[in-house]
Amino acid sequence: MSIWPPEQKIWWHEPIAKIEIVWIVVAFLWGVAMFFMMIYWHGAGEQNLSNEAYRTSPEAYAAKAQAMIDQYTVRDEGGYPVVHPPAGSEVYLIARLWQWWPILEFEKNQSYRLHISSMDWLHGFSLQPTNINLQIHPGYDMVLTVTPDQSGQFGVVCNEFCGIGHHTMLGRIYVVE
Repeated sequence: MSIWPPEQKIWWHEPIAKIEIVWIVVAFLWGVAMFFMMIYWHGAGEQNLSNEAYRTSPEAYAAKAQAMIDQYTVRDEGGYPVVHPPAGSEVYLIARLWQWWPILEFEKNQSYRLHISSMDWLHGFSLQPTNINLQIHPGYDMVLTVTPDQSGQFGVVCNEFCGIGHHTMLGRIYVVE
């Protein structure tokens, strides 16, 4: 509603003020610039994950993860195995109601192929404080090539609501020198 109704009921026949034309042009040019910047940063911004996805079954994925856990467990933390796989190896992380299994321990500046899959529902993998976010679907093996460049403890948070215990779905990844 305006203060004064247009003189003609067909409003698109009304002339456009110069300041409105200026703002329309500015908004259009800004939109075009942002469109091309998104394309540029997708390729040159070094912010995109090198991820792959493969079909799998929860049973087959759990078997691979358990074999890795049995082979590379170095200690236990509160009932969770801490797994320290060798550099360059395939590493498996399981998302299930309401936990990340197992706790992983990587070496700084070494590359790993991190496999992540859900055993039950859609979960979200968010590595804190970095900006890595993925949706983890049951029946799919999400694979990332990761090379940690900082040592310390990193939190794994589920950022997709997965039920009543969602707020307790926390995991850890250690990066050691």
